[in-house]
Amino acid sequence: MKRIVKVNNINIGDEQTFVLIAGPCVIEDNLTIVFETAQRLKSITSKLGIPLIYKVSFDKANRTSINSYRGPGLEKGLKILQKIKEKFDLPLLTDIHSPEQAAPAAEVVDILQIPAFLSRQTDLIVEAAKTGKVINIKKGQFLSPRQVIKSAQKSIAAGNDQVFITERGYAFGYGNLVSDMRAIPTVQSFGYPVIFDSTHSVQLPGEGGDFTAGERHFVKTLALAAVAAGADGIFLEVHPDPDNAPCDGPNMLPIDVVESLINKCKKIYEVIREKG
Repeated sequence: MKRIVKVNNINIGDEQTFVLIAGPCVIEDNLTIVFETAQRLKSITSKLGIPLIYKVSFDKANRTSINSYRGPGLEKGLKILQKIKEKFDLPLLTDIHSPEQAAPAAEVVDILQIPAFLSRQTDLIVEAAKTGKVINIKKGQFLSPRQVIKSAQKSIAAGNDQVFITERGYAFGYGNLVSDMRAIPTVQSFGYPVIFDSTHSVQLPGEGGDFTAGERHFVKTLALAAVAAGADGIFLEVHPDPDNAPCDGPNMLPIDVVESLINKCKKIYEVIREKG
């Protein structure tokens, strides 16, 4: 039986609630971006009747190049996240990269995300689980659906069963990813809700030289396919001007197209559940 993961008044995996996790890749020097995006996403999801979890990172440690933009860091980043939470009253998700970041991040955000490249790091998962916050494990590009269950079990062993899995594709050769939609029902069969990351699934790792390239035009296709395959929600990175974003721009959607896509996703979600 699939567990229901509770984030404030949002039930992930209850077969009745389509969930959107969305926001910019990282907190940028121009703070207007994160606040404007939060405001617009809240307006869109309120209009469509979809619960929103706002996602933005204080640090992006898994970068292609040493020169890549990473964000403001833990201390400054958490202060900004606290302001977002107070201003918009939204549940927040951010990723952590080391065990010592878990406790301070948990004081501000509602969901601690384990990055895909760190999805087997036992100490990181255990420390995140000990905070009592909901845990989102991004399935590594190197893991099968069955293998990522072992990572989720580490959280449960640490006393925290409020964990869900985010699917984000598999390494395919050296510079591409491929999404296998069979992963969604497979992971769900072990009792975990599944969110589909349609942003990072279109990455072309390392193909941009010093940055990760991507095929933004496939984001919509994969998002709709994942919902049709039974995903409990969608993870999107969005930006007012992705072509000029400091990181992951080729994968992020312009915020102007989000409403149309999410509305279609919600309709497919309702049809799939209605027909059983």
